This record gives sequence, structure tokens and C-alpha cells, in this order.
Amino acid sequence: MNSQKPTTQSQRIVLLDIYRGFAILGIFVVNIGAMNSSYFSQEVFAAQWTSPLDQIVELILQLFFYTKFFPIFSLLFGLGISMQAIRLSEKGLLNFSFFRRRMGFLFLIGLLHITFLFSGDVLNIYAILGLLITILINKSNKLILTLAFIFLLFPYYDQVLGGILGFLDFDPGIFLADYTPQKVNEIIRFGSYVDSIKFRWLEYMYNIPLLFGFFAPMALAMFLLGLYLGKNKIYEKLDSYIFQIRKPMLWITLFTCLYRLLFLFVFTGWDIYRTEVGRTVFIKLMVLSDIQFGIFYLWLLGWVWYHTHWQKILSPLQYVGRMALTNYIFQSLVGLVLFSSVGFGLYESMSPFQTLATAFGIFIFQIFLSKIWFNYFKSGPLEWIWRKFTYR
Repeated sequence: MNSQKPTTQSQRIVLLDIYRGFAILGIFVVNIGAMNSSYFSQEVFAAQWTSPLDQIVELILQLFFYTKFFPIFSLLFGLGISMQAIRLSEKGLLNFSFFRRRMGFLFLIGLLHITFLFSGDVLNIYAILGLLITILINKSNKLILTLAFIFLLFPYYDQVLGGILGFLDFDPGIFLADYTPQKVNEIIRFGSYVDSIKFRWLEYMYNIPLLFGFFAPMALAMFLLGLYLGKNKIYEKLDSYIFQIRKPMLWITLFTCLYRLLFLFVFTGWDIYRTEVGRTVFIKLMVLSDIQFGIFYLWLLGWVWYHTHWQKILSPLQYVGRMALTNYIFQSLVGLVLFSSVGFGLYESMSPFQTLATAFGIFIFQIFLSKIWFNYFKSGPLEWIWRKFTYR
């Protein structure tokens, strides 16, 4: 019999599930915009929404959602890997084949997700990078942290990836060269499901620079940071750790928020921003500010959970977080039904305010649905299959 066992309910840390549930909300708020208008068409589509309400919503998305939730979900993913590795290591069962099975299944889910639901998938990147960082589990804390900060701070990924693609004579732009925003609209709203599958893969290939020049390095850096936190068992002393870092957390967040506001309203008008080097540095600092604000979200939720009487407000998030993979895929299924020809065909019909309100409404439904599910089952459906595959 295989002596590797999954985490039992008594071993779960509720706050980590709350973190995952919160991250799933933020990811959906961002993703639903891409479902409503593809990355290929978003700039043209967004220009039409000029009402004060939609402008306020766009500002809210810029300040509180964009580039905040993907990093924290990546950190939690790295933390989860390290927690699994520690449990297996303490039992003398740590081996590469365990993670190979686990990441292999996640990669498969990612491919299916792209094919049948949504081209904005990151699960396959998570699987590849997750397998990569398992090599570093037994390495020193110094090496893991050094690599995390190198991947986080390096500003020239676009240039490096552009050089690699140029050397390979590979231009992702060719995949949508024959498409216009109007043609994309017709395919998604009125085309066949087979046509939409073809477009999803073309769009995915078109977005390779975004996926591997922006999301992948950020995910890898946050995976490594999560790995470091897990190796040092920060999750066993979250209460005291959250209390200890309260002052630096608040001060750093204050300064990064100030920079984010200046970037949004001031810096982009400077002449130096119009230079390639200046723009690269300003944008990198903006991304770092967003990541810091995402980490502040985690700190704030932890503070509320441990040091206030508002735990009941946060508690429902744990049900979504306990089946994060299922809820992530479910959101894409909802997007397919809402926006494509297999459902209501609302593609490029919703304003920013409508998509934001829809995301929150669907997430509230997910909370109730997840709570009901756990009245009868111990894990989400995809989580159950994933565990069966991983633990044989």
C-alpha cells in the first residue's frame, strides 16, 4: 500500500484556505474582463467606456485588482508545494515522482482548460514551474531567497524574450495576423464551438510574450518565496509573524501605494517615461508596487482573522479556497456560457461596471455552492481526482 496520504481536514489551516478563496475572487474579477473582451481586442473595446461610473470602476481595477492576485495565488501555490514536501520528508517519503505525477495532472488540466474553456489559463505554467522548483526544495534558504529576488527584480524580460524569439525566428503575432476585433467578435458570439476552440489556441500562442515574459517570471519568484516560507514553517506561527511585521508592512505599503498613484496620474506623462529604459524601469516599479499590495492583502486578512472579532466575515471564503482548482475552472465555464455562442453570446456587451458586479455575484454563488458541497463531501471534485492521481 502507498503510505503517502493527502492532508486531512484536521490538518488544514483555515487562514490559508481563506487566502486561496480571496485570491480566486480577485483572479475572477480580472479574468472576466478578458472573457468579455479577448486580450487581442481589449484596448479598442475598453476605449468606448467613458461614463464616470465605468471610469471609476477602471480606476478600482487598476488600484485594487490588476497584478495583485496572480502573485499571491502563486505564493500560496509555492507554499503548498513546500508544505507537502515537508510532510513527505518527515516521513522519509519525499521523492520526485510524487511531484511529477502531481504537476503532470495539473498540466493536463491546463491544456483541457485552454482547449474547451478559456485561453487565459496559467495552470500549465504553474505545472512546469512547480516541477522546476521541486528541485530546490532541499536547497539553502539563502539560495531560494536570492533566486526569488533575482526573478522578481529583473526588469528586462521583454527584451530577453524578444531576443530569444528573434533568434528562433518565431513571431507570435502571426497567429492572429488575419484576425480583426470584429472577426473575433463574430467567432465568439456566433461561431461554432470548434471555431472558438481554434481561436483560443491561436490567442494563447499570440499571448506567449505576455505569458512567458511577464506572468512566468513573476510566478516563479512568488513560488520561490512561498517555498521559503513553507520550508521555515511560517504557517505554524502566522499569528505572531503577522503581528511582528505590522509596522514595516504598513509603511512599505504606504510608500508603494503612493508610487502606484503617481504612476497612474503623473509619471506616464514625463518625457523619461517615453524612453525604452525609463518606461521599463517605471513599469517594473509599478509591478513591484502591485505585488506588495497583494502581499498586504494577505497580511490584512491575517490581522483581521487573528486580532479582531470579524472572523465570521472572512470565514465563508474558506469553502471556495478548499476547492480552489474546481472553482477556478468553474469560473471559466461560467464565462463560456455568458459570453460565447454556446450560451448567451454576451461577448463585448458588458461594461466594466457590469463585469465587476457579475464577478462578485457569481463568486457569492460559489461560496454558497462550495459550502453546500462540503456538507456532503470532503474535497472538491477536481481536487478529489487530483489527489487520486497523485497518491495513486
